[in-house]
Amino acid sequence: MTTHHGLRRLARTLLLLLCVSLLGACGGEQPTDTDDAQLDPRAFRIAWSIYVGWMPWGYAAEAGIVDRWAERYGIEIDVVQVNDYIESINQYTAGAFDGCVMTNMDALTIPAAGGVDSTALIVGDFSNGNDGLVMRGQKALSDIAGMDVNLVALSVSHYLLARALDTVGLTEREVNVVNTADADIVGAFAAGGVEAAVAWNPQLSAILEQPQATLAFDSSRIPGEIIDLLVVNTDVLAANPALGKALVGAWYETMALMAQDSEAGAEARAAMAQAAGTTLASYERQLEATRMFHEPAEAAAFARSAALPETMDRVRRFSFEHGLLGPGADSPDAIGIAFPNGQVLGNEANIKLRFDSDYMAAAAASEAP
Repeated sequence: MTTHHGLRRLARTLLLLLCVSLLGACGGEQPTDTDDAQLDPRAFRIAWSIYVGWMPWGYAAEAGIVDRWAERYGIEIDVVQVNDYIESINQYTAGAFDGCVMTNMDALTIPAAGGVDSTALIVGDFSNGNDGLVMRGQKALSDIAGMDVNLVALSVSHYLLARALDTVGLTEREVNVVNTADADIVGAFAAGGVEAAVAWNPQLSAILEQPQATLAFDSSRIPGEIIDLLVVNTDVLAANPALGKALVGAWYETMALMAQDSEAGAEARAAMAQAAGTTLASYERQLEATRMFHEPAEAAAFARSAALPETMDRVRRFSFEHGLLGPGADSPDAIGIAFPNGQVLGNEANIKLRFDSDYMAAAAASEAP
């Protein structure tokens, strides 16, 4: 995910919002090679970054699956890898991409908070052990009171810490959050001065391989709360439903392939592992800690579940308390979040994040929405 400090992330996001408010003009911020795509109503750009649940996008692009589905609907889709996760979302927010992979929390706190109406088109998976809190020595989670906790501030790791503390009756005021880049967190723990750390895979696995590392809490304790999405600009999707159909079709063809217990499935997973810079065995361990929705019916049901609004209510309250809903937000209700059943959390006049189930349900029924 991101290689930038959480506080730098917030500063950069606020700067981005200022740029967007000034007619989107921050000279040179958007790549000039997007100009042709923006002029062609049939050409679209989707950003992705390396993470276990998003590797299928890179594979689908390389294997020609995306091109095949795009051609079926008479459009072009360029799937672009962006090495900096947060920067990919910032560029999406600024209009350089029509869609981008991101977590549910980041979808709320960056594009939605930036005024960009976005639709969660595909619910790909949720973390089911891929994020965890590690303590040094054989300590219980309740022993964390008074400790320094190293993590990427204002990220899903920060959210996981808050949820972990809540399970033992503690609050963030009773620990000291030490902002640490994800690129540095493994080395910091190995150096011996870190008492506790929160990380996501593959960094989490690397920390747990070190002596005296004890997993005190992980995302399997809060299933369905750290969600990986493909988010698409709502206006672009409304004007170009073929984009949604092609993306969903390509995704679930790839899901079916990678879920196969066959030589073809193993080859697909091996290609994803190689692109992620790891081994097939390591990648498959990460998949075991990820609840992938291989079937579109499962993903659609998750998007329609009563649990999703409850999760997003927790996420928006955490985000507001940490100043992530933007400087103008005076309550968690500042931004509206819409769900497939018609329920809206927050301001119905300012809906900026929408969870859609129609395209996934149509894929399950093998018909266009």
